[in-house]
Amino acid sequence: MTQRREFLKHLGMLGAATGLSSLGLPVMAASKDPIKVGVLHSLSGTMAISETALKDVALMTFAEINASGGVLGRMIEPVVVDPASNWPLFAEKARQLISKDKVAVTFGCWTSVSRKSVLPVFEELNALLFYPVQYEGEELSQNVFYTGAAPNQQAIPALEYLLSADGGGAKRVFLLGTDYVYPRTTNKILRAFLKTKGFADKDIEEVYTPFGHSDYQTIVANIKKFAAGGPTCVVSTINGDSNVPFYKELGNAGLKAKDVPVVAFSVAEQELAGMDTKPLVGHLAAWNYFESVKSPANTKFVKMWKDYVKAKGLKDFPVTDDPMEATYVGIHMWAQAVKKAGTVDVDAVRKAMAGQTFAAPSGFTLTMDKTNHHLHKPVMIGEIRADGQFEVVWKTKEPVRAQPWSPYIPGNEKKQSL
Repeated sequence: MTQRREFLKHLGMLGAATGLSSLGLPVMAASKDPIKVGVLHSLSGTMAISETALKDVALMTFAEINASGGVLGRMIEPVVVDPASNWPLFAEKARQLISKDKVAVTFGCWTSVSRKSVLPVFEELNALLFYPVQYEGEELSQNVFYTGAAPNQQAIPALEYLLSADGGGAKRVFLLGTDYVYPRTTNKILRAFLKTKGFADKDIEEVYTPFGHSDYQTIVANIKKFAAGGPTCVVSTINGDSNVPFYKELGNAGLKAKDVPVVAFSVAEQELAGMDTKPLVGHLAAWNYFESVKSPANTKFVKMWKDYVKAKGLKDFPVTDDPMEATYVGIHMWAQAVKKAGTVDVDAVRKAMAGQTFAAPSGFTLTMDKTNHHLHKPVMIGEIRADGQFEVVWKTKEPVRAQPWSPYIPGNEKKQSL
Protein backbone atom coordinates (compact mmCIF):
# COMPACT_ATOMS: atom_id res chain seq x y z
CA MET A 1 0.00 0.00 0.00
CA THR A 2 2.87 2.35 0.79
CA GLN A 3 4.32 1.81 -2.68
CA ARG A 4 0.88 2.41 -4.23
CA ARG A 5 0.46 5.70 -2.29
CA GLU A 6 3.92 6.87 -3.41
CA PHE A 7 3.12 5.95 -7.02
CA LEU A 8 -0.20 7.86 -6.93
CA LYS A 9 1.54 10.82 -5.28
CA HIS A 10 4.09 10.81 -8.14
CA LEU A 11 1.27 10.72 -10.70
CA GLY A 12 -0.34 13.71 -9.01
CA MET A 13 2.90 15.64 -9.16
CA LEU A 14 3.22 14.81 -12.86
CA GLY A 15 -0.33 15.98 -13.46
CA ALA A 16 0.36 19.27 -11.71
CA ALA A 17 3.51 19.72 -13.75
CA THR A 18 1.60 19.00 -16.95
CA GLY A 19 -0.94 21.63 -16.02
CA LEU A 20 1.77 24.20 -15.39
CA SER A 21 3.45 23.26 -18.64
CA SER A 22 0.24 23.95 -20.54
CA LEU A 23 0.39 27.49 -19.17
CA GLY A 24 3.83 27.90 -20.69
CA LEU A 25 5.65 27.91 -17.34
CA PRO A 26 9.14 26.31 -17.14
CA VAL A 27 8.18 23.77 -14.49
CA MET A 28 11.48 21.85 -14.54
CA ALA A 29 13.74 24.84 -14.14
CA ALA A 30 13.29 25.03 -10.37
CA SER A 31 14.27 21.39 -9.84
CA LYS A 32 17.14 21.18 -12.29
CA ASP A 33 20.13 23.43 -12.80
CA PRO A 34 20.13 25.48 -15.98
CA ILE A 35 22.40 24.59 -18.89
CA LYS A 36 25.00 27.31 -19.28
CA VAL A 37 25.96 28.13 -22.86
CA GLY A 38 28.58 30.60 -24.09
CA VAL A 39 28.07 33.46 -26.54
CA LEU A 40 31.42 34.65 -27.89
CA HIS A 41 30.96 37.65 -30.20
CA SER A 42 32.54 41.09 -30.60
CA LEU A 43 30.12 43.67 -29.21
CA SER A 44 32.62 46.50 -29.68
CA GLY A 45 35.40 47.33 -32.14
CA THR A 46 35.48 46.95 -35.92
CA MET A 47 33.45 43.70 -36.03
CA ALA A 48 30.59 44.85 -33.79
CA ILE A 49 28.66 45.98 -36.89
CA SER A 50 28.32 42.32 -37.87
CA GLU A 51 28.60 40.33 -34.65
CA THR A 52 26.26 42.14 -32.27
CA ALA A 53 23.21 40.90 -34.15
CA LEU A 54 24.48 37.32 -33.79
CA LYS A 55 24.56 37.73 -30.03
CA ASP A 56 21.00 39.02 -30.09
CA VAL A 57 19.64 36.31 -32.38
CA ALA A 58 21.27 33.71 -30.12
CA LEU A 59 19.51 35.18 -27.08
CA MET A 60 16.23 35.18 -29.01
CA THR A 61 16.69 31.51 -29.92
CA PHE A 62 17.52 30.51 -26.35
CA ALA A 63 14.35 32.30 -25.20
CA GLU A 64 12.33 30.46 -27.87
CA ILE A 65 13.65 27.08 -26.70
CA ASN A 66 13.14 27.96 -23.02
CA ALA A 67 9.54 28.99 -23.72
CA SER A 68 8.87 25.48 -25.04
CA GLY A 69 10.29 23.83 -21.92
CA GLY A 70 14.03 24.11 -22.43
CA VAL A 71 16.30 21.16 -23.12
CA LEU A 72 15.95 17.96 -21.09
CA GLY A 73 13.63 19.93 -18.83
CA ARG A 74 16.38 22.46 -18.09
CA MET A 75 16.47 26.12 -19.00
CA ILE A 76 19.28 27.49 -21.17
CA GLU A 77 21.31 30.18 -19.39
CA PRO A 78 23.51 32.22 -21.77
CA VAL A 79 26.86 33.59 -20.64
CA VAL A 80 27.73 36.51 -22.92
CA VAL A 81 31.28 37.86 -23.25
CA ASP A 82 32.76 40.59 -25.46
CA PRO A 83 36.19 39.86 -27.01
CA ALA A 84 36.01 43.39 -28.50
CA SER A 85 37.41 42.53 -31.97
CA ASN A 86 40.67 41.62 -30.20
CA TRP A 87 41.81 38.26 -31.58
CA PRO A 88 44.01 37.08 -28.66
CA LEU A 89 41.22 38.11 -26.28
CA PHE A 90 38.93 35.61 -28.02
CA ALA A 91 41.13 32.79 -26.71
CA GLU A 92 41.10 34.20 -23.17
CA LYS A 93 37.33 34.59 -23.19
CA ALA A 94 36.87 31.08 -24.61
CA ARG A 95 38.98 29.60 -21.82
CA GLN A 96 36.97 31.60 -19.28
CA LEU A 97 33.67 30.31 -20.67
CA ILE A 98 34.79 26.68 -20.66
CA SER A 99 36.91 26.47 -17.48
CA LYS A 100 35.33 29.06 -15.20
CA ASP A 101 31.74 29.43 -16.38
CA LYS A 102 31.46 25.71 -17.22
CA VAL A 103 29.40 26.22 -20.36
CA ALA A 104 28.16 23.12 -22.19
CA VAL A 105 28.72 24.66 -25.63
CA THR A 106 29.76 27.98 -27.17
CA PHE A 107 28.22 29.81 -30.11
CA GLY A 108 30.48 32.45 -31.58
CA CYS A 109 33.29 34.01 -33.60
CA TRP A 110 32.99 35.71 -36.99
CA THR A 111 36.45 36.24 -38.46
CA SER A 112 38.65 33.27 -39.18
CA VAL A 113 41.44 34.85 -37.16
CA SER A 114 39.17 34.79 -34.09
CA ARG A 115 38.23 31.16 -34.81
CA LYS A 116 41.88 30.21 -35.28
CA SER A 117 42.63 31.96 -31.98
CA VAL A 118 40.11 29.91 -29.99
CA LEU A 119 40.52 26.57 -31.78
CA PRO A 120 43.47 25.31 -29.66
CA VAL A 121 41.49 26.12 -26.50
CA PHE A 122 38.43 24.15 -27.58
CA GLU A 123 40.58 21.22 -28.66
CA GLU A 124 42.69 21.24 -25.48
CA LEU A 125 39.62 21.33 -23.20
CA ASN A 126 37.45 19.10 -25.45
CA ALA A 127 34.67 21.68 -25.74
CA LEU A 128 32.25 22.44 -28.58
CA LEU A 129 32.14 25.59 -30.72
CA PHE A 130 29.38 26.34 -33.24
CA TYR A 131 30.80 28.69 -35.88
CA PRO A 132 28.09 30.47 -37.93
CA VAL A 133 29.94 32.35 -40.68
CA GLN A 134 31.21 31.54 -44.16
CA TYR A 135 34.94 30.83 -44.14
CA GLU A 136 37.91 29.79 -46.25
CA GLY A 137 37.84 26.08 -45.44
CA GLU A 138 41.20 24.30 -45.08
CA GLU A 139 40.19 23.23 -41.57
CA LEU A 140 38.35 20.39 -39.87
CA SER A 141 38.07 19.89 -36.12
CA GLN A 142 36.26 17.42 -33.87
CA ASN A 143 35.47 20.38 -31.62
CA VAL A 144 33.84 22.70 -34.16
CA PHE A 145 30.55 22.51 -36.04
CA TYR A 146 30.66 24.82 -39.06
CA THR A 147 27.15 26.11 -39.81
CA GLY A 148 28.35 28.77 -42.30
CA ALA A 149 29.49 28.10 -45.85
CA ALA A 150 32.66 26.42 -47.09
CA PRO A 151 34.17 27.86 -50.32
CA ASN A 152 32.23 25.47 -52.58
CA GLN A 153 29.00 26.68 -50.95
CA GLN A 154 29.66 30.39 -51.60
CA ALA A 155 32.91 31.67 -53.14
CA ILE A 156 33.32 29.25 -56.06
CA PRO A 157 29.65 29.32 -57.20
CA ALA A 158 29.66 33.15 -56.97
CA LEU A 159 32.71 33.45 -59.17
CA GLU A 160 31.33 30.90 -61.63
CA TYR A 161 28.20 33.05 -61.89
CA LEU A 162 30.22 36.22 -62.62
CA LEU A 163 32.15 34.41 -65.36
CA SER A 164 28.91 33.21 -66.96
CA ALA A 165 26.88 35.14 -69.51
CA ASP A 166 24.11 35.72 -66.94
CA GLY A 167 26.62 37.22 -64.50
CA GLY A 168 28.30 39.52 -67.03
CA GLY A 169 30.95 37.25 -68.56
CA ALA A 170 33.91 38.66 -66.63
CA LYS A 171 37.34 38.25 -68.23
CA ARG A 172 39.24 40.05 -65.46
CA VAL A 173 38.85 39.63 -61.67
CA PHE A 174 39.80 42.12 -58.95
CA LEU A 175 40.18 40.35 -55.58
CA LEU A 176 39.76 42.87 -52.74
CA GLY A 177 39.85 41.85 -49.09
CA THR A 178 40.73 42.64 -45.51
CA ASP A 179 44.24 41.53 -44.66
CA TYR A 180 43.85 38.32 -42.67
CA VAL A 181 43.50 34.58 -43.14
CA TYR A 182 39.96 34.32 -44.57
CA PRO A 183 40.40 36.69 -47.55
CA ARG A 184 43.94 35.55 -48.32
CA THR A 185 43.09 31.85 -48.24
CA THR A 186 39.81 32.32 -50.11
CA ASN A 187 41.61 34.31 -52.80
CA LYS A 188 44.31 31.65 -53.03
CA ILE A 189 41.52 29.17 -53.80
CA LEU A 190 39.82 31.54 -56.25
CA ARG A 191 43.09 32.26 -58.05
CA ALA A 192 43.72 28.50 -58.42
CA PHE A 193 40.16 28.08 -59.71
CA LEU A 194 40.64 30.91 -62.24
CA LYS A 195 43.82 29.25 -63.50
CA THR A 196 41.74 26.16 -64.36
CA LYS A 197 39.57 28.51 -66.47
CA GLY A 198 42.59 29.78 -68.40
CA PHE A 199 43.02 33.15 -66.65
CA ALA A 200 46.47 34.75 -66.88
CA ASP A 201 48.07 36.51 -63.90
CA LYS A 202 47.70 39.88 -65.63
CA ASP A 203 43.91 39.43 -65.54
CA ILE A 204 43.81 38.85 -61.75
CA GLU A 205 44.48 41.73 -59.34
CA GLU A 206 44.76 41.12 -55.58
CA VAL A 207 44.63 43.92 -52.97
CA TYR A 208 44.29 43.90 -49.17
CA THR A 209 43.52 46.56 -46.58
CA PRO A 210 43.79 46.41 -42.76
CA PHE A 211 40.83 46.00 -40.41
CA GLY A 212 39.06 49.31 -39.94
CA HIS A 213 40.42 50.77 -43.20
CA SER A 214 38.35 53.75 -44.36
CA ASP A 215 40.01 55.39 -47.40
CA TYR A 216 39.04 53.51 -50.56
CA GLN A 217 39.35 56.37 -53.05
CA THR A 218 42.63 55.18 -54.57
CA ILE A 219 41.56 51.54 -54.62
CA VAL A 220 38.26 52.28 -56.37
CA ALA A 221 40.14 54.43 -58.90
CA ASN A 222 42.46 51.47 -59.52
CA ILE A 223 39.46 49.18 -60.01
CA LYS A 224 38.14 51.52 -62.71
CA LYS A 225 41.57 51.57 -64.37
CA PHE A 226 41.87 47.75 -64.21
CA ALA A 227 38.37 47.41 -65.70
CA ALA A 228 39.48 49.33 -68.80
CA GLY A 229 41.29 46.13 -69.85
CA GLY A 230 38.10 44.13 -70.40
CA PRO A 231 34.90 42.94 -68.68
CA THR A 232 35.75 42.98 -64.96
CA CYS A 233 34.18 41.87 -61.71
CA VAL A 234 35.23 42.55 -58.12
CA VAL A 235 35.20 39.84 -55.47
CA SER A 236 35.06 41.52 -52.06
CA THR A 237 36.15 39.78 -48.88
CA ILE A 238 36.23 43.04 -46.92
CA ASN A 239 35.03 42.41 -43.36
CA GLY A 240 33.53 44.61 -40.68
CA ASP A 241 32.84 48.33 -40.75
CA SER A 242 35.26 48.94 -43.65
CA ASN A 243 32.43 47.88 -45.94
CA VAL A 244 30.65 51.17 -45.29
CA PRO A 245 33.38 53.47 -46.72
CA PHE A 246 34.12 51.02 -49.57
CA TYR A 247 30.54 51.00 -50.81
CA LYS A 248 30.24 54.75 -50.22
CA GLU A 249 33.27 55.28 -52.47
CA LEU A 250 31.77 53.00 -55.12
CA GLY A 251 28.77 55.32 -55.17
CA ASN A 252 30.93 58.47 -55.19
CA ALA A 253 32.92 57.14 -58.14
CA GLY A 254 29.79 56.20 -60.07
CA LEU A 255 30.98 52.60 -60.37
CA LYS A 256 27.70 50.86 -61.16
CA ALA A 257 26.93 47.16 -61.23
CA LYS A 258 26.29 47.19 -64.98
CA ASP A 259 29.88 48.42 -65.48
CA VAL A 260 31.82 46.47 -62.85
CA PRO A 261 29.71 44.13 -60.68
CA VAL A 262 30.93 43.61 -57.11
CA VAL A 263 30.09 40.38 -55.33
CA ALA A 264 30.58 40.40 -51.56
CA PHE A 265 30.95 37.46 -49.21
CA SER A 266 30.65 39.43 -45.96
CA VAL A 267 27.99 42.04 -46.76
CA ALA A 268 24.46 41.07 -45.83
CA GLU A 269 21.27 42.84 -44.82
CA GLN A 270 22.67 43.96 -41.45
CA GLU A 271 25.63 45.74 -43.09
CA LEU A 272 23.40 47.36 -45.73
CA ALA A 273 21.05 48.66 -43.03
CA GLY A 274 23.57 51.41 -42.28
CA MET A 275 24.24 52.45 -45.89
CA ASP A 276 22.64 54.46 -48.65
CA THR A 277 21.89 51.53 -50.95
CA LYS A 278 20.50 53.42 -53.95
CA PRO A 279 23.92 53.78 -55.67
CA LEU A 280 24.61 50.09 -54.95
CA VAL A 281 21.58 48.61 -56.72
CA GLY A 282 22.57 45.58 -58.79
CA HIS A 283 25.79 44.77 -56.94
CA LEU A 284 25.80 41.24 -55.56
CA ALA A 285 26.25 39.12 -52.49
CA ALA A 286 26.56 35.36 -52.26
CA TRP A 287 25.05 33.63 -49.24
CA ASN A 288 22.96 30.62 -48.26
CA TYR A 289 20.00 32.69 -47.01
CA PHE A 290 18.42 36.09 -47.61
CA GLU A 291 15.66 37.76 -45.63
CA SER A 292 13.65 38.11 -48.86
CA VAL A 293 13.37 34.31 -49.25
CA LYS A 294 9.76 33.13 -49.41
CA SER A 295 9.12 30.17 -47.13
CA PRO A 296 6.85 29.45 -44.14
CA ALA A 297 9.91 28.90 -41.93
CA ASN A 298 11.34 32.27 -42.99
CA THR A 299 8.05 34.08 -42.38
CA LYS A 300 8.13 32.73 -38.83
CA PHE A 301 11.84 33.54 -38.36
CA VAL A 302 11.59 37.12 -39.65
CA LYS A 303 8.48 37.86 -37.58
CA MET A 304 10.10 36.42 -34.48
CA TRP A 305 13.16 38.61 -35.03
CA LYS A 306 11.19 41.79 -35.71
CA ASP A 307 9.04 41.19 -32.63
CA TYR A 308 12.20 40.59 -30.58
CA VAL A 309 13.82 43.76 -31.96
CA LYS A 310 10.75 45.78 -31.03
CA ALA A 311 10.48 44.25 -27.56
CA LYS A 312 14.18 44.80 -26.80
CA GLY A 313 14.51 48.17 -28.52
CA LEU A 314 17.26 46.95 -30.89
CA LYS A 315 16.88 49.80 -33.37
CA ASP A 316 20.26 49.19 -35.07
CA PHE A 317 19.41 45.63 -36.15
CA PRO A 318 16.06 45.63 -37.96
CA VAL A 319 16.72 42.80 -40.43
CA THR A 320 17.79 39.17 -40.60
CA ASP A 321 20.77 37.84 -42.55
CA ASP A 322 22.72 34.67 -43.36
CA PRO A 323 24.99 34.40 -40.28
CA MET A 324 21.93 35.03 -38.10
CA GLU A 325 20.11 32.15 -39.79
CA ALA A 326 23.20 29.95 -39.38
CA THR A 327 23.28 30.84 -35.66
CA TYR A 328 19.58 30.02 -35.30
CA VAL A 329 19.94 26.68 -37.10
CA GLY A 330 23.06 25.73 -35.13
CA ILE A 331 21.43 26.37 -31.75
CA HIS A 332 18.36 24.33 -32.65
CA MET A 333 20.48 21.47 -33.99
CA TRP A 334 22.55 21.48 -30.78
CA ALA A 335 19.35 21.35 -28.70
CA GLN A 336 18.07 18.44 -30.82
CA ALA A 337 21.38 16.61 -30.36
CA VAL A 338 21.27 17.12 -26.59
CA LYS A 339 17.76 15.69 -26.49
CA LYS A 340 18.85 12.72 -28.60
CA ALA A 341 21.93 12.12 -26.41
CA GLY A 342 20.00 12.64 -23.18
CA THR A 343 22.95 14.65 -21.84
CA VAL A 344 25.09 17.73 -22.50
CA ASP A 345 28.25 15.61 -22.43
CA VAL A 346 30.48 16.82 -25.27
CA ASP A 347 31.33 13.41 -26.72
CA ALA A 348 27.72 12.23 -26.64
CA VAL A 349 26.40 15.46 -28.19
CA ARG A 350 29.09 15.38 -30.89
CA LYS A 351 27.97 11.85 -31.86
CA ALA A 352 24.29 12.86 -31.81
CA MET A 353 24.93 15.85 -34.10
CA ALA A 354 25.76 13.56 -37.04
CA GLY A 355 22.88 13.61 -39.49
CA GLN A 356 20.76 16.13 -37.58
CA THR A 357 18.26 17.93 -39.82
CA PHE A 358 16.39 21.20 -39.47
CA ALA A 359 13.77 22.94 -41.63
CA ALA A 360 15.64 26.22 -42.03
CA PRO A 361 14.34 29.71 -42.87
CA SER A 362 16.16 29.38 -46.22
CA GLY A 363 13.28 27.13 -47.28
CA PHE A 364 15.50 24.05 -47.36
CA THR A 365 15.93 21.21 -44.87
CA LEU A 366 19.57 21.41 -43.82
CA THR A 367 21.57 18.37 -42.76
CA MET A 368 24.66 18.19 -40.57
CA ASP A 369 27.07 15.98 -42.48
CA LYS A 370 27.82 12.72 -40.70
CA THR A 371 31.57 12.91 -41.30
CA ASN A 372 32.79 16.51 -41.74
CA HIS A 373 30.89 18.69 -39.19
CA HIS A 374 29.57 21.00 -41.95
CA LEU A 375 26.00 21.71 -43.01
CA HIS A 376 24.68 20.80 -46.43
CA LYS A 377 23.46 24.23 -47.59
CA PRO A 378 21.81 25.84 -50.64
CA VAL A 379 23.78 28.55 -52.46
CA MET A 380 22.10 31.82 -53.38
CA ILE A 381 23.25 34.93 -55.22
CA GLY A 382 21.32 38.13 -54.60
CA GLU A 383 21.30 41.59 -56.17
CA ILE A 384 21.14 44.60 -53.85
CA ARG A 385 17.81 46.40 -54.05
CA ALA A 386 17.19 50.05 -53.27
CA ASP A 387 15.40 49.08 -50.04
CA GLY A 388 18.48 47.29 -48.67
CA GLN A 389 17.13 43.82 -49.37
CA PHE A 390 18.37 41.31 -51.97
CA GLU A 391 16.66 39.94 -55.04
CA VAL A 392 17.71 36.31 -55.49
CA VAL A 393 18.93 35.97 -59.09
CA TRP A 394 20.40 32.47 -58.87
CA LYS A 395 20.27 29.55 -56.47
CA THR A 396 20.96 25.83 -56.36
CA LYS A 397 18.03 23.43 -56.53
CA GLU A 398 19.21 21.42 -53.54
CA PRO A 399 21.56 21.87 -50.57
CA VAL A 400 25.23 21.37 -51.47
CA ARG A 401 27.55 19.17 -49.40
CA ALA A 402 30.50 21.17 -48.09
CA GLN A 403 34.06 20.54 -49.24
CA PRO A 404 36.03 21.95 -46.30
CA TRP A 405 39.31 21.24 -48.10
CA SER A 406 39.25 22.85 -51.54
CA PRO A 407 40.03 20.47 -54.43
CA TYR A 408 41.81 23.38 -56.18
CA ILE A 409 44.61 23.19 -53.59
CA PRO A 410 47.00 20.26 -54.25
CA GLY A 411 47.04 17.56 -51.58
CA ASN A 412 43.47 18.13 -50.36
CA GLU A 413 41.86 15.21 -52.14
CA LYS A 414 41.74 12.89 -49.10
CA LYS A 415 40.99 15.47 -46.38
CA GLN A 416 37.21 15.84 -46.69
CA SER A 417 36.20 13.90 -43.55
CA LEU A 418 37.19 13.60 -39.92
